[in-house]
Amino acid sequence: MVLLEVLLLAMFSQSICLAHILKCNIWEPPFPLHAFVSGDILIGSITFHGSFRSSAISFSEAPPPDSLKELIMIPKNYQHLLALAFAVQEINDSPHILPNRTLGFRIYDSYDNARRTCQATLRLLSVQERLVPNYACGIHNNLRVVIGALDSHVSLNMANILDIYKIPQLIYGVAPVMNDKTPGLPFYQMVPHETLQYEGILSLLLHFSWTWIGLVFMDNDNGQRFLQNVFPMFSKRGVCFAFTERVPPETYMNQIYVMLEKGAKIYDKLVDSKANVVVAHGESYSIAIFRWLTYISELENRTSKLKGKVWIASAQMEVNAFVYQRHWATEIFHGALTLRIHSNDLPGFKSFQESRNPVSTKGDDFLRHFWQQAFGCLFPSAIAEDVEEENCTGKERLESLPGDFFEMSVTGHSYSIYNAVYAVAHAMHAMSSSEVNHRSIMEANGQKFRNEEAWQLHQFLRGVSFNNSAQTKVSFNEKGEVMSRFDVINWKFFSNETFLRVKVGMFDLQASPGQTLTIDEEAITWHHQFNQTRPLSVCTKSCRPGSSKKVKEGEPYCCYDCITCPGGKISNMNDCNPCSDTKYPNKNHDFCLPKTITFLSYEEALGLSLAFLAITFSFITVLVLGVFVKNHRTPIVKANNQKLTYTLLSSLLLCFLCALLFIGEPQILTCLLRQTAFAIIFSVAVSSVLAKTLLVILVFMATQPGSRMRKWLGKEKADAIFLCCSLIQVGICSAWLGTSPPFPDVDTFSMAEEIVLECNEGSMIMFYCALGYMGLLATISFTVAFPSRKLPGSFNEAKFITFSMLVFCSVWLSFVPSYLSTKGKSMVAVEIFSILASSSGLLACIFFPKCYIIMLRPELNNREQLIKRKL
Repeated sequence: MVLLEVLLLAMFSQSICLAHILKCNIWEPPFPLHAFVSGDILIGSITFHGSFRSSAISFSEAPPPDSLKELIMIPKNYQHLLALAFAVQEINDSPHILPNRTLGFRIYDSYDNARRTCQATLRLLSVQERLVPNYACGIHNNLRVVIGALDSHVSLNMANILDIYKIPQLIYGVAPVMNDKTPGLPFYQMVPHETLQYEGILSLLLHFSWTWIGLVFMDNDNGQRFLQNVFPMFSKRGVCFAFTERVPPETYMNQIYVMLEKGAKIYDKLVDSKANVVVAHGESYSIAIFRWLTYISELENRTSKLKGKVWIASAQMEVNAFVYQRHWATEIFHGALTLRIHSNDLPGFKSFQESRNPVSTKGDDFLRHFWQQAFGCLFPSAIAEDVEEENCTGKERLESLPGDFFEMSVTGHSYSIYNAVYAVAHAMHAMSSSEVNHRSIMEANGQKFRNEEAWQLHQFLRGVSFNNSAQTKVSFNEKGEVMSRFDVINWKFFSNETFLRVKVGMFDLQASPGQTLTIDEEAITWHHQFNQTRPLSVCTKSCRPGSSKKVKEGEPYCCYDCITCPGGKISNMNDCNPCSDTKYPNKNHDFCLPKTITFLSYEEALGLSLAFLAITFSFITVLVLGVFVKNHRTPIVKANNQKLTYTLLSSLLLCFLCALLFIGEPQILTCLLRQTAFAIIFSVAVSSVLAKTLLVILVFMATQPGSRMRKWLGKEKADAIFLCCSLIQVGICSAWLGTSPPFPDVDTFSMAEEIVLECNEGSMIMFYCALGYMGLLATISFTVAFPSRKLPGSFNEAKFITFSMLVFCSVWLSFVPSYLSTKGKSMVAVEIFSILASSSGLLACIFFPKCYIIMLRPELNNREQLIKRKL
């Protein structure tokens, strides 16, 4: 059974390889570029340095033989090869890792093409330079691992073949499509998962409050997957999209009209959009494609120039360029922020790069092509007769190249390749140590030991953990991904085609909550348009305090109108929310302030003034009462029931004094007494007035000849009327106190900024019954007194009573609407004023004329004057 499986596997792999050989050889360049170093253990690698540019094929005639021979490189990617070679050299020179064995490597280019990737992968699996996999011919293939690739679709094309042979694959770029590969053997990713990059970009947006952004991504499967991932993730956190534009992939570079048409569309979108932030996503070479945007404006002489934007790019994208973009402007990317795989400088790497020389370096086909295209020269053997090009001397200096062509400092991808080589070396070292022990045990038992196989390396790679030469720990998590963090890089581009990358922050998901993103804003250089102030990128500016958002119909929720919050509510820039009962909104309506506790007190001007008036009127009433007592034997005092006069003056005195019950902090006793005492005392006063009025009328009617009203005269009748009217009010107040008495209460609603301490009336029905009964007595008194205002001068008290009741009724008729229209302690002040005004009206109208006669005109205070009739 095992033999059958092996046979079927060999047949299947040979058929695949043959198919690819037939395909790939048709498109094969004159010779496959590769780099190699021999060793006991071979590391394979598939890199991407460029692609072949050709003119469009019309199929109407045979294509010219040299139509596919022009290799257009991305020179910056050559550093990836150098990082691998540098790591292998360090390991071979180290006595601590694989001391008795040497590492070698073979590197081929994918040319970003599925067929060429297939061909390169099969060449790695072949024991000779000929593309014949599965045939050892007595030669052992010592390939143990393959490192690559940079772009996910290339990695997937490699995995489809490498999985058949169970060869471990370490990729140094993001690989979202690798999760779907079959049969699904584990691969190892030297960078964190791509979703972590999305979270890092989102954290940047939220940190700077950028909620209105544009998305620009490659028009391929990875771009579509990116959109599907970030759209819900960003939207959930309040980020909206002004536009989403797809950029043609590198395969369209030969179709200049397609690139111009699509590029012009994106250019116009960027010009017209209010979004100042653009999130870019793509393959490793995408920045080179995005540079078409600046080229379009120059090519078409557009009057609408692209304003500055803040570009935010993922770690997969490097600032690079194709060779023909040597002089293309990079100004639009000035101030960009990108995530970058955390890396440190590698000791000796710069010297290693400087030592590469196209004349003396052997085993590196890429170097001459890189040198010619990077420096714009040709080696003598490659110069044609009709080509005017400078000769390459080999003495050109790498550090003189523009940064988008080559960097002397290690890039993020190169750093990942360096770590991948060391991860393989440490895994091989652990496997070798394990095999030594295993070999001795098997040979002791007489068993034959099988040499190490590539598939055996998996278990050792999963557990690898080490510190590289930069003293950075490298290890894999349970998903086979390197546990690392991202640096936040700010890019500064200069007019001399150089640039500077500045580390301004870090994104680390392993940090404590709230510390995952750290940013040094002072170190950031923004685009020149923003004048070094933090850019704003929102659809609608934040609502002013006291306003809330109302989403515009048919537009994203980041675009809204601001509506003013109603009174009593504050705004958190989203909704209007009321304050608690004990708080009120501040002037800006953005937070709540505690309400002040207030009541009508003696310490404030209003309370003190009313108390002073009450005491003053009480003192006046006492003086009037004293005058009347002192002159109690005079006719004007004895007239019209002296007892009722004293009762009225006493009740008026108590009316003035009961006003003091309404001033001060409400207590249980004062709340019980203030309204009931006021109602009873005023009823006594009005009852006294009513009795006096009826008594005047009866006396006048009894003086008429033949009148029968004499039998109704007498103090007993007046006292009965007085007591009856007063006792009814006493009964109403007693029922009030017995059923629902007043009590101290807190009013938190009447006043916006105050908590009013007040007396709750308990039963408003009983309160208005008591007030209404008092009003009824006053109305009856006024009704009875009004007709008697024209009585003769002997009965002139009826005139004074009429005026007093007119004042009394006017005050209390105006009291009801005033009382209902005021709030808080103003209600108490209105009631006190009404008490004082009505009481003083009775005092002045009834007693001041008599006091005038008693004190200033005593000659009128005699019986003859009182019985004198007015003609």
